[in-house]
Amino acid sequence: MYNLVEYKRDICIRSFNFAKRIINLAISLRKKTSLYSISDQIIRSGTSIGANIEEAQNSSSKKEFIHTMTIALKEARETNYWLRLIVECKLISQEKMELLMKENVELIKIITTIVKNSKK
Repeated sequence: MYNLVEYKRDICIRSFNFAKRIINLAISLRKKTSLYSISDQIIRSGTSIGANIEEAQNSSSKKEFIHTMTIALKEARETNYWLRLIVECKLISQEKMELLMKENVELIKIITTIVKNSKK
């Protein structure tokens, strides 16, 4: 059975691996100096997801946990915006971005579920 400890470990690992992939994406974007700003924004939001999830694991209260996970959710949604913009502007092909975009949507769904269930 999939218990809470495994679930927490899974979201921490997934968000960490996602952040590594975001950094690699940003490195490829920075090869064009005109894209430095977009690269910087996606690094900030994409790596913040996992950082906030990790921080939430040591929350001193349920309210603090929900607040920190909500910040992670906001960062995931911002990252989704930047990923879509990169594809729509044809900075990187949709085929190359597909897995990263799918993982971002999955993280949004997981974090949304965690926040909703934590409010019960």
